[in-house]
Amino acid sequence: MTTLQARELVKDFTVRSGWRRDRLRAVDRVSFELTPGRTVALVGESGSGKSTIARMIARLERPTSGGIVVEADGARVPDRAYRDHVQMVFQDPFASLNPFHTVEHHLVRPLRLHGLPSGPAQVRALLDRVSLPGELASRRPHELSGGQRQRVAIARALAPGAKVVVADEPVSMLDVSIRLGVLNLLARLQREESLAVLYITHDLATARHFSDDILVLYKGRVVERGPADDVILTPRHPYTKLLAEAAPNPEARGRAFTVDQAEVERAGRTAAYDHVTGQWEEVA
Repeated sequence: MTTLQARELVKDFTVRSGWRRDRLRAVDRVSFELTPGRTVALVGESGSGKSTIARMIARLERPTSGGIVVEADGARVPDRAYRDHVQMVFQDPFASLNPFHTVEHHLVRPLRLHGLPSGPAQVRALLDRVSLPGELASRRPHELSGGQRQRVAIARALAPGAKVVVADEPVSMLDVSIRLGVLNLLARLQREESLAVLYITHDLATARHFSDDILVLYKGRVVERGPADDVILTPRHPYTKLLAEAAPNPEARGRAFTVDQAEVERAGRTAAYDHVTGQWEEVA
């Protein structure tokens, strides 16, 4: 059983303007826990800090402060074994796969890097896990559909035996007709293999469909958190209401939130709502 705890994550970037150097805080003291068999969604608009958090979890960015702890069966995972347990599925299936290499190459490589058996049987087993036929192993990415490419990317992430998966907007670049299939695949893998999943999205509708818990990010801060249905159906923070108003939701027919942008700005700086405790928390 593998868990991941993100503790008070902070990420600052230096922005240059002429001779000046300013500090931009992209992520501001974000904490959450990923546990087996559950999905946590990070929801927010572009620039809210979602992908920066994903990159820190995947160790593609170093936190300015705060920490990330992964435990397997109660023991802390050492740094050298981190990527055995944590893997990432990137947003763009067209860019994340090398066009010159076959599907088999993309799946064999992580197996070899992690010292695992990497024969044709293992490749076929990985393809079967993501509901793809074994004959696709000899094809190159340009011969696959967008949905098939993303399934290969998911298989590659699972190849080392990872139990924590970071999915950074995994369906945003796919046709609407195939998005649900990929999300259902992730949901099935989560249930059957007890994966702990961090799902990054700007879409409240898919967050509710796929997630157990939702954290709403606004300008790098968590402004609302709780069970998915509670956050979507009874949003309390003005920014969450703004997102809910923009999302297509047949259940919300006849219900509208009147939200002023100035109210969002004020609330985003001062308070966050936790549906589990039913309380507002002050943001320093």
